[in-house]
Amino acid sequence: MTLQILFTGPVPKVIPVSGFAASAPAEAERIRADQWHLAYLNASRAQTISEGAGVVVAVADTGVDPHPDLRNNLLTGIDTVAGGSGDGQKDTNSHGTSMAGLIAAHGGPDETGALGIAPRSKILPIMSSTSDNFGEADDLAAAIEYAITSRAQIINISSGGASTPRLVRAVSAALDANIVVVAAAGNAPHQPVSYPASEEGVIAVGGVDRSGQHAAISVTGPEVDVVAPAVDIYSTSYDGKYSKGTGTSSATAIVAGAAALIRSKYPYLPAQEVAHRLTATAVDKGPPGRDDEYGYGVIDLVAALTADVPPLGFESASAPAGAGASTTAGAQPGDDGDGATVRGLVTLAVIVTAGVGWAWVARRRRRGDDPPPRISR
Repeated sequence: MTLQILFTGPVPKVIPVSGFAASAPAEAERIRADQWHLAYLNASRAQTISEGAGVVVAVADTGVDPHPDLRNNLLTGIDTVAGGSGDGQKDTNSHGTSMAGLIAAHGGPDETGALGIAPRSKILPIMSSTSDNFGEADDLAAAIEYAITSRAQIINISSGGASTPRLVRAVSAALDANIVVVAAAGNAPHQPVSYPASEEGVIAVGGVDRSGQHAAISVTGPEVDVVAPAVDIYSTSYDGKYSKGTGTSSATAIVAGAAALIRSKYPYLPAQEVAHRLTATAVDKGPPGRDDEYGYGVIDLVAALTADVPPLGFESASAPAGAGASTTAGAQPGDDGDGATVRGLVTLAVIVTAGVGWAWVARRRRRGDDPPPRISR
């Protein structure tokens, strides 16, 4: 039986706008204005602190076309499915190029063109899906395996579906290799969180709309960790064009960009502590504390880079001194403040101490709660 991985969202619609060129500055300028999620997340402020330099993000998707707004950050990758160019730099679908642009597009001159969350990070393109909007689970596994051997620090998986033993092993190996794995929760609201987002240790991403409310297309469930903008998201596409898409695919790429900002600023933080920064500084939505729609809340880029977040695992002893500074209470995504209110300690799943047979587990806490327990593993 064939086990397929489906994109978590429709293929982004390619809009009839040419790529950045001197003859079409108005079109390129319009794209930046249409990227509403940048202002909502206060990306300009975050990028004065970190732009993702030195971080490699593997994008396991339909390949990544060398768009003018992205090509300077595009590495040579690989295809794990037939029909590509062999280097991951062919995309006839638009999905992979759109995700890569949300992460690392550098735009054009004078603030034109599309901009990613981490515009100085590098994209390792891996064509693991076909242009028909699906791929095999073992092709995704091969993509993850390649990302591990290529020393990627983050793997973006804007798809989900069935699992195979090989895919489960590959995800586990990536987590063991200190890689931040970010995956989409899914776009079938009445279905469970898809794999690999449902895997313990993977950052499972849901979506919000322009008003910051739960996006109707976003899957809910106990595995959801954080949410990010997922509706009417503009990015790069093939042949120098641009795209507009809705889905947790886009939210996932935005969170992967946020992880790149953190890994660049705090290069000694273990992957689990990167996830902890994202969840600990998220802006609480819905019922107080974690819930199945919003997880721990909407990511806050500035707070994730500046908040004084106590570490969870002993691995953080290797982090440089003065790794965090206090945030300004009360700020929300898109505010000009220093970050969001940090409403308690949060972590994603389990933080494992290397060489020690136990782990810390934490949940969102409010004042007066007991400290998180230790559990056996």
